[in-house]
Amino acid sequence: MPNEAAQVLHGTTQLTLEGDLAAQMVEVLDGYVTDAAARAPEQRETLWHRDYSSHSAYTQSVEPNRERFRKQIGSLDARLPIEDISYVATTRTSAQIMEGENYTVSRVRWQVFDEVEGDGLLLEPMHNVPIAAQIVALPDADWTPEMIAGVTDDLPANAQFAQRLAKAGCRVVVPLLINRDDTYSGNPTLGAMTNQPHREFIYRMAYELGRHIIGYEVQKVLSLVDWMSHSEVPIGVIGYGEGGLIALYSAAVDTRIQATAVSGYFQSRQEVWREPIYRNVWGLLHEFGDAEIASLIAPRPLIIEASRGPEIAGPPPSRAGRGGGAPGQLVSPPTVSVQSEFERAQDLYQQLDCEDALHLVSPDDRLPGSQETLRTLLTELGVENVHVDGYQPFSTSNVDDFDYEARQERQFTQLVNLTQRFLREAASRRQELFWDKTDTSSLTRWEETCKAPKAYFWYEVIGRCPAPDVPANPRTRLIYDEPNWKGYEVVLDVWKDTFAYGILLLPNDLQPGEQRPVVVCQHGLEGRPQDTADPKIESVYYSYAAHLADRGFITYAPQNPYIGQDAFRVIQRKANPIKWSLFSLIIRQHEQTLDWLAEQPFVDAERIGFYGLSYGGKTAMRVPAVLDRYACSICSADFNEWIVKNATFYSRYSYMFGGEYEMPEFDLGNTFNYGEMAGLIAPRPFMVERGHEDGVAPDEWVAHEFAVVRRLYVQLGIADRTEIEFFDGGHQINAQATFRFLHRHLNWPEPSSDSQ
Repeated sequence: MPNEAAQVLHGTTQLTLEGDLAAQMVEVLDGYVTDAAARAPEQRETLWHRDYSSHSAYTQSVEPNRERFRKQIGSLDARLPIEDISYVATTRTSAQIMEGENYTVSRVRWQVFDEVEGDGLLLEPMHNVPIAAQIVALPDADWTPEMIAGVTDDLPANAQFAQRLAKAGCRVVVPLLINRDDTYSGNPTLGAMTNQPHREFIYRMAYELGRHIIGYEVQKVLSLVDWMSHSEVPIGVIGYGEGGLIALYSAAVDTRIQATAVSGYFQSRQEVWREPIYRNVWGLLHEFGDAEIASLIAPRPLIIEASRGPEIAGPPPSRAGRGGGAPGQLVSPPTVSVQSEFERAQDLYQQLDCEDALHLVSPDDRLPGSQETLRTLLTELGVENVHVDGYQPFSTSNVDDFDYEARQERQFTQLVNLTQRFLREAASRRQELFWDKTDTSSLTRWEETCKAPKAYFWYEVIGRCPAPDVPANPRTRLIYDEPNWKGYEVVLDVWKDTFAYGILLLPNDLQPGEQRPVVVCQHGLEGRPQDTADPKIESVYYSYAAHLADRGFITYAPQNPYIGQDAFRVIQRKANPIKWSLFSLIIRQHEQTLDWLAEQPFVDAERIGFYGLSYGGKTAMRVPAVLDRYACSICSADFNEWIVKNATFYSRYSYMFGGEYEMPEFDLGNTFNYGEMAGLIAPRPFMVERGHEDGVAPDEWVAHEFAVVRRLYVQLGIADRTEIEFFDGGHQINAQATFRFLHRHLNWPEPSSDSQ
């Protein structure tokens, strides 16, 4: 117990760190995640079981990895059956737009899902010319199909690889990819437009729902593979830049693709967090580098072309009425990075005794589609007497009035509509995953049947990073000496060279041997413990840790790492590819803090409650859902229909139109909305604090989602353990019903009206 003169808590050493402890904490957490990402390649082998005894045994042995990869890129939905693809013509134009020496070029579409078509060009041999091979040729996202088909002269002749493959006797389909412009990124009817690239805009809503712009475009390719599979003619894919990514991933998930060429993309992905966010794949580096993805293609042939890749400085520029795009750059894959990742893939191919099927091509002009690459691709597809010529002009043109923008807009809108359908279906998927597998017949049965979903939530949704592996080594110093309590800064080690930081408030009337309840008071975005603990700071927090200490509670205000603008968002970007999130780290920090609090002689470890505002409200949903030692939880100024808020296209409340690009959590929509998270907290007491004017969401969203919680607590026979307070105010602590809730459920007497 501290006395009046105590500058350090008993059992701790003097805290000597100076400066901005919050910023320092974020910096060391960034270093911890960076180191973990660097170690990821060494740890991947534990997730693989490769049987090298035969090619068929190998393919079967890696099928679980292939299934996980399909899920990670959001490519699991059943496609519509496809018997043929459709020519696109109007009353003014024919489907055929060009004619070469021995093939024609036509505009085509094909159905992928009810709402989604593929769109592009078909380069097809003349009727009297046999088809040598079938190829899906994928341009970079900012190239149109017409560019690589030679219909327009925007590219050097050698880069028009679709045209050159067609001239060699191949049937070639060139899909349109979603580009990096921002023309349609927003909802003009809401007056909500952004500078997010089209690919990012689709990514944000899709990621929350377990899908991805990558997965959507892979599905478009695989739909073409479905069609091509009606024939015995071999099937290959080739892609450049973003098209190279789609080609590589398509071949990894579908063994019907018999040979693959990837240009301007393949390299070490250890710094994928620097790339545009639409390349962010949950858990990618945890299990897959490009070499491991290549191993899903083995023993099938793979050609890596070390061409110059697309160079993108960032999203389109911010301007009036348009902002929010996530930072991220594309630079041409460094030759040394391509070579090192190729060598890792080569090791895997060699163990399978098929090293001749893996090729590295380094074109002198660094353009995609070199003669060596195309010749090797066709040879690996079994094409005899391969002859690949250069550019040949077309004889006719009928494309001057074609509306290229309308085509891009149609493709973009279709993916928005598909994702909004998945959003509407998300509640049913959560029903199947969670509610149908839990049992409300008794509190015991509820807790037993919640064990599996709780583990799934932590491992698969939040991401479970290693437990603290060093002693807490607590350091403290006195920073407040108020009439009713004293305040101490606290620093606790979590992992080597990392720490958690917070402020502990201890009432002055604590008696020797007395144990009291603790309320953990969590700040919001860009907040600090002082916002909740310092009675001199006037803000939306109402200094609620200080006011609770005035009422006799012990309070602890942790520093959470969501501060520093992009500083913490970069941690999230680095963490996602290794299957972690910011909350992976936060949970472990709270775990170490709870261990330390429970050891203190003045703390009743059975009566530690949680109360968080805004981003602290997000913490109130996620941390107590995982850590059972929190005896109750209050979510203030955050609780709402969280999945809709993240993914809807039809409301200004949506995070789709803002700069919070870290908000989407992969597949959360199909697994745990706030109602399900509250279910993981049950049967412990749970409360929502809601200001009518809070701009987080409308009252209707909040009430709708809380109805899920209320119904559960009624079914469990504990309706008295949950409540919601609506008050006339905004995004703030109200400190009325919530304080009464804490007194009641942490069993601490309320002060008399005279002493408040």
